[in-house]
Amino acid sequence: MSSTLDPAPTSTRSPDTSPRFRAFTPRDLDGLLQRVSLPPDERLALRAVAAVLPFRTNSYVVDELIDWTAVPDDPIFRLTFPQAEMLPESDLKQMTDLLRHEAPKAEVLRAAHEIRMRLNPHPSGQLDANVPVHEGRRLTGLQHKYPETVLVFPRQGQTCHAYCTYCFRWPQFVGESDLRIATDDIAATSAYLRAHPEVTSTLITGGDPMVMSTEVLRRYVEPLLEIDTVRSIRIGTKSLAFWPYRFLTDRDADDLLRLLEKVVASGRNLALMAHFTHPQELRPPAVRAAMRRVRDTGAVIRCQGPLVRGINDSAEAWAELWNETTALGAVPYYQFVERDTGPQGYFGVPLARCHQIFRDAYAQVSGLARTVRGPVMSAMPGKVCVDGTAEVAGEKVFVLHLIQARDPDLVGRPFFAAYDERATWFSDLKPAFGASRFLPGLDLV
Repeated sequence: MSSTLDPAPTSTRSPDTSPRFRAFTPRDLDGLLQRVSLPPDERLALRAVAAVLPFRTNSYVVDELIDWTAVPDDPIFRLTFPQAEMLPESDLKQMTDLLRHEAPKAEVLRAAHEIRMRLNPHPSGQLDANVPVHEGRRLTGLQHKYPETVLVFPRQGQTCHAYCTYCFRWPQFVGESDLRIATDDIAATSAYLRAHPEVTSTLITGGDPMVMSTEVLRRYVEPLLEIDTVRSIRIGTKSLAFWPYRFLTDRDADDLLRLLEKVVASGRNLALMAHFTHPQELRPPAVRAAMRRVRDTGAVIRCQGPLVRGINDSAEAWAELWNETTALGAVPYYQFVERDTGPQGYFGVPLARCHQIFRDAYAQVSGLARTVRGPVMSAMPGKVCVDGTAEVAGEKVFVLHLIQARDPDLVGRPFFAAYDERATWFSDLKPAFGASRFLPGLDLV
C-alpha cells in the first residue's frame, strides 16, 4: 500500500471539467420525465408515488447510468425513478386524486403518512428488538441484532446520493422524525462498545455515510480505533455506483482515502460494503477508477444487493455482476431477498424463483466469485438463506439455514419449510412435515 495517493482519474473528463454533484428531488420529477413520452396521467401517478415514498437522484445517474432510449424498461430508471405499481391501487388513486385537485399540503402529508404506516416501515424488530440500552438509556441511533456486530447510523449520513426505489431503509428519507434511526452521540456509542467487548465489528450505515464530508466521517471512525475489541470496521455505501467522484474529484476525496488508509494501518479489517444492483452500474470508467483508488488504500470492497423484480431478476444479470466485480478486485458477498417493507408487493420475487436465479447465476461464475451467499432474507430471527428445494419423506420442501442469528446456537443448522411457490418472505413460510416450529427456539416472529 502506497502512502502517496495516485492522482485521481476523472473518467472521460479532463481535470478542469470534473463533474459537480447535482441532486434532483420530487420538484424536479416532471422536468426529468420530459426526456420520455409519458401521458399526463402516468406522470401524475409517478408524482403520487414520490409524495409517499422517497425520490432523489443525481446528474451522474441521469446522464451516465440511465439509457433513456430504453425507458421505462431501463433497469437503472426502474432502480431510481418511481413506478406507479409501487403503491397499492387504492392508495395510488387516493394520492393522485389529492394531487389532481391541488389539495392542501397538510392533507397530502396526512394521507401519505397513513399509507406509510401500512407499509411496515420498520421490519424485523428494528425499533424494538434491535435497539440497545446503555445505563438505562435506549441508544436509538444504534442497532445491535447480532452479538458481535453493532450498526451505527450517523445523523449527518442519513441520506444518499440517490435513492433506490426498493430501499428497505426508505423511512429514513421521508421527513418523519419518528421513523428515523440516527445518532450524533459519539461518546455514547464508544461507551456502549467498551461495555460490550463481544462486539468485534461495527457497520457505519445509513442512508449512506459517504454523503458526509471526510471531516464529519472522521468523527465517527477515529474513536473506533481507540477500542481494542473492535477488530473490523465496515462502511455501507452506494456511492461507488451512484457518485464515484466521491473517491476521485470531490474536494476532500484524497482526505477520505487517507482516512481509509489510517484505518487499515491500525491493523483492522476495513470493508466498504458496496451496494451494486445491476452490471450497468459498473460500466462507466469513473466507477472502475474509484474502485481502484479504494483498493489501493488496503480496504476490501464487498458487494451486495437485493434481487428485485423488473431490475435484476435474471441469472444473466447476476452472473455478469459477480464476474465484473470479481474482475475489478471486489468480493461478491450477499444476494438479498427484497424485504417485507415498502413496495415489496411490486418488487418482490417468489423465493423459489430467487433460488433458481441464484443457482443459474452461480453456475456461470468461477470459484473466485462463489464467495457470494444467497438468496438471503434479513428476517426477525436473522439472515435466513434459501439453500434450495428437495423432496424429503415424500414432501417437497425448502431447505434453509441461518447464516447469522440473534441466537448464535441457531447459526448453520439446516431446517425445512413446506414448499410454497408464492412465498416471497420468511413469514410466508410454514414448517414442513406438520411441525409447529422450524427449530427449537426458531419461530416466525
